Amino acid sequence: MSTMKPRLITREIIPFLLSFATLVGGTLLLDALLHWLGLVWIGRYLGIVGLLLVLYSFRYSLRKRKIISGGSPLALLRWHEYQAWLGSLLILVHAGIHFNAILGWLAVGAMLVNVGSGLAGKFLLDRARKRMLEARQTMLRRGVPEAELDEQVYVDSLTFDVVKQWRAVHFPITLAFGVLALAHIVAVFLFWGWK
Repeated sequence: MSTMKPRLITREIIPFLLSFATLVGGTLLLDALLHWLGLVWIGRYLGIVGLLLVLYSFRYSLRKRKIISGGSPLALLRWHEYQAWLGSLLILVHAGIHFNAILGWLAVGAMLVNVGSGLAGKFLLDRARKRMLEARQTMLRRGVPEAELDEQVYVDSLTFDVVKQWRAVHFPITLAFGVLALAHIVAVFLFWGWK
């Protein structure tokens, strides 16, 4: 039993949760640092930089849908992951704990769900599919009977089936985040003290 490979939960779900926790922890640390240095005003502008990073990360989506032709899809996917994660961190620092901005908080909520669904795709879907196929092939090579094989990968296959649905969430949440972020930006331009 000690030679068995770790289950999908330890290979994929825990790293997913750690990445999300790192995003939240990094946000808290950067926000605390800005407060400690007396530079809280910088947070107002980090939202702009964060949004630009998130928008720039959409090159991957444009390439995937053949709207643009430049760039390697795999490289663009990696950049999408890094830029969207960093942009989200900056937007979260920008959001701070200002509970009076309901529209901004709705946008942040949609962004967090979007980041979560994106991380699900990154950590769970592709890796889970590859590792399930590898595990199945390894067991078949070892001569494990089909009935026993299905039993051994049952939990992984259930998890994989649930995770496959992530795209149905990721795109509409991205759209909701975009609409809410745009509404927040318009509201900022309308009500910002430009003096």
